Parts: sequence; structure tokens; C-alpha cells
Amino acid sequence: MRRVIAVALSGASVLGAASLGGCSSMSWDMFKSAPPTVQVRLESNPPGADATTSLGPGCKTPCSVSVPAPEAPFTVAFALPKYQPASVPVNVIRNPGDFTTPASANTDPNPVFAELQPATPPKPVRKPHPPRKPKPAAATPAAAPAETAPAAGSPFPDPNAGRR
Repeated sequence: MRRVIAVALSGASVLGAASLGGCSSMSWDMFKSAPPTVQVRLESNPPGADATTSLGPGCKTPCSVSVPAPEAPFTVAFALPKYQPASVPVNVIRNPGDFTTPASANTDPNPVFAELQPATPPKPVRKPHPPRKPKPAAATPAAAPAETAPAAGSPFPDPNAGRR
């Protein structure tokens, strides 16, 4: 009977050690609160732009996104076809909590607004014209002599014959 009790106790101690081994993986991180999130309102003129934060989340304006409050400033990029893209820096303002109020974070600016400028159409590239070929010089009539001889093969009389 002593052997049965000894085996039972040793088995229980092995099981207890195995279950307590899980306790060693417990850390103090479970007592920390989750990082605060910040609700950021995104707007653009004209509306309908794709707004993407440098932290990842994005949407089509006007909209709101929830991002984890970062330690450093982040940016919001706005893009819309036929408009120049815009980027707006956003600062995170942390308010430490006390015993009566929880810690919070706000963004500046809120709402994040971007005025998108129309993209100027690219100027058409003009191909240089090939150089113009000079026109052949027209035969300039040489100074006609005062008296011209009638054409030898002409069947008609010279009209200036009587005036000489």
C-alpha cells in the first residue's frame, strides 16, 4: 500500500510541476492597459479622395478611421484621380490619466483636411518641324532689250514693227 501512495504522490507532484510551469510564462504585461486608440476624421475637398494614414488604415473621404495612438507624429496621404496628391502631418497629443480619469490621446488637426488642387494636364510635346526646303527660285525675267526680234518661227507679224 505504501508503494501505491508513493506512486500516487510522485504522479501528483509531476502533474503539479507541469501545471505550475505554465505560471512561469505569465508576465506583468497582462496588467498593462491596451494602447489607446485615436479616432481620426478625414475630409477632403473635393470629397471622394483615397486617404491613407502612414500607420496603415485608410478610407474614402469623408470618413473616420481608428488608429493606435503612436508615440510620434504620422501623416495622412490624400489621392484622387485628376488631382495632385496631398499629404498632411498629424500630431498626437497625449493626456496622461490619473486616478479619476483614464489616459487619452487626441490628434491635431482633427478633422484632418486636405484641399486637393486640379492636376494640370501635361503640355503636348511639340515635335520640331523639319526644315523647310527652299522654294526653287522663279526664273526672273531678264531685262528685255528695247527692241526684240520677232520670233523666227511665228506666222504672225511683229505688232511693234510699225512703231520703230
